[in-house]
Amino acid sequence: MRNDFKVFVEGPADKRFIEQLIEHIWSVDVVNDCVISTGGYTNLRSKDKEAVYVNLMKRTSDDGGVNLVVFDADNDCNARREELIDWGERNSVDFELFLLPDNIGGGTLEDLLERIINPENQAVMDCWNGYEESLKDVDLPWRNGKPLTIPAKKTKIYAYLEVLLGASKSEKKKIKEPNRIYTDGNHWDLDAAALFGLIGFLKKYLD
Repeated sequence: MRNDFKVFVEGPADKRFIEQLIEHIWSVDVVNDCVISTGGYTNLRSKDKEAVYVNLMKRTSDDGGVNLVVFDADNDCNARREELIDWGERNSVDFELFLLPDNIGGGTLEDLLERIINPENQAVMDCWNGYEESLKDVDLPWRNGKPLTIPAKKTKIYAYLEVLLGASKSEKKKIKEPNRIYTDGNHWDLDAAALFGLIGFLKKYLD
């Protein structure tokens, strides 16, 4: 695999996931500064931070390397793609783009993670989905008919790991985004079909 690359992601969960996925694909240790957390999509356009990422991308390109951007598609994959391409053109930077979860539809890293859990653990997710459905039927008088808030997708992934891991401090630490072990086959399946698109993208530019 090539070593002259930078992968720009949104947050610590994305950074940890992409690093471990690369390690899984190529059986190598990823140098820490090869995957860069931008802190979110909006930071690329931030007056305070935009120049940092522009300079990093230009330096990588000048050195003959490749820049990859792996961000969430969020609500509209096509709109997010256009926004990022426009940003690249405005700043005269070159990068290849993949939008999670599948580079086609809307969604986030958490949507992808839900699709790559160890199939043996599906009952855990089924329980959570049932919990969410039950919340829709709860009517608290003091809320005057306002429905309960469904927990965020990040909460679902956190809860998934929390029930699988032990209660000790060291085990609890593994639940947090920067410490997750995506290579743990008891929890995740890094060979799942849901990852074929992302793996193909990484191989295309990093092989």
